[in-house]
Amino acid sequence: MPPAASDGSEPPVGSDDLLRALGPQVLAVLVRRGVEFAAAEDAVQEALFEAVQRWPDGRPEDPKGWLVTVAWRKHLDVLRSEAARRRRELIDHAEPPAGPAETGDDTLLLLFLCCHRDLTPSSAVALTLRAVGGLTTRQIAEAYLVPEATMAQRISRAKRTVAAQGVHGPGDLGRVLRVLYLIFNEGYGGDIDLAAESIRLTRQLAAGTQDPEVARLLALMLLHHARRESRFTPDGALVPLAEQDRSRWDTVRIAEGIGLLQEALARDRVGEFQAQAAIAALHADAQRAEETDWTQILGWYDELLALTDSPVVALNRVVALGEADGPLAGLRALAAVPVDVPRRTAVSAHLHERAGESHTAREEYLEAARLAASAAERDHLTRQAARLRDA
Repeated sequence: MPPAASDGSEPPVGSDDLLRALGPQVLAVLVRRGVEFAAAEDAVQEALFEAVQRWPDGRPEDPKGWLVTVAWRKHLDVLRSEAARRRRELIDHAEPPAGPAETGDDTLLLLFLCCHRDLTPSSAVALTLRAVGGLTTRQIAEAYLVPEATMAQRISRAKRTVAAQGVHGPGDLGRVLRVLYLIFNEGYGGDIDLAAESIRLTRQLAAGTQDPEVARLLALMLLHHARRESRFTPDGALVPLAEQDRSRWDTVRIAEGIGLLQEALARDRVGEFQAQAAIAALHADAQRAEETDWTQILGWYDELLALTDSPVVALNRVVALGEADGPLAGLRALAAVPVDVPRRTAVSAHLHERAGESHTAREEYLEAARLAASAAERDHLTRQAARLRDA
C-alpha cells in the first residue's frame, strides 16, 4: 500500500518493498483497535507518506511500531478536529503503548474482514488485494481489465459495507479460501502476478491457522503454479497439459506442494482443496503424459464431485473417465453434464476426435472457439479445427 499523494490521487507503486509489506499490517492493527475501515486506511496512508518523507534521513529501529504510532496519531488528529471536546480523553486514554503489540492475527483479522459475508466475491477480491495485498487501485483495475474509476467505486462500496456491518465472530474461513483461490485463478493481469500474490497471502493465512484446508489450498496453488512457465509458447499460444515441456516445471514448488499434501492426507479428513491438490500432484508425478495415472485421478474426481456436486467438476471427471476408460465412456458421461458448462463443447470435440469422428470433432472445435473465454483458448481451438480439416 503506497503512500497517498498530496493531491489526493493514488500514486504509483513506490520502490520501497518494506512500506508495501508493512502497510496492510498497520492497517490491520488500527482495524483491530476499532477504527472504521476507511478512516483507518486514510490514517495509514498519511503515515506511509510521512515515512517516505522522513525515512531517507534515517529509518527507525522499529519501522512497524513507528508506523503504528504515527497512523494512530493521525487518526486521533482527525477525531480531535471533529470533536474538540473529547481532546483530553483521547490524549489521556487512546495513546497506544510503547512499541507494537501486533501479531500475525491482526493481518488475519483484516483478511477475514475483506472477505466479509455481505460482500460479493468480486468486491471481496478487490478489497483483499487493496487492503491486505497492498496493491493500488490502478493495478487491480488493470489486472481485471476494468476502468480505474470503476474499480475505485467497487472498493469504496466494499469499505462502506464492511464499516456498516463490522466484524462479528471469527469469520468464515471457507469464504476466505474461496476468495484467495479466485485471485489465484486470474493468473497474471496488468503488471501484477495475481497467482503469486494469492500464494503469498495464503502463506500468511497458513502461518496463522491450523486448519488443514489452508495448507491444502497452498499445496494446490504451488502445484499448479509450478507448471506456469510451460503453459504458453513464447508468442503466447496455449500449450495443453499433455503437450507441455515437463522439464520446465518448477520442481521446488512441486516438492513443497507434495509435502504439504502428504501432511494433509495423514489427517484423515478429505476436503475440496485436498482432492484438487491430489489430482494436481498425480499430474506432476508423471514424467510423461502417457504415464499419468488416470485411474487414480478419476477416483479423486469422484471424491471431489461428492464434496461439491459441481458441474465443472463433473466435466473434468468426464475428461479423466475418457482417458481411463476410453472416449466412448467419456461421451456417455458427458451427456449428463449441462450444456451451458464452460468448455463442455471443447471436451466433446476432444472425445469425438479420439473416437475417430473427425468431422464432428472439427465442427465442435469451431463452436468451442466461438465460445472461448480468452483469445489464447480461442486460437488454440481454432488451430485444432484447422488441423482436422487438413488431415
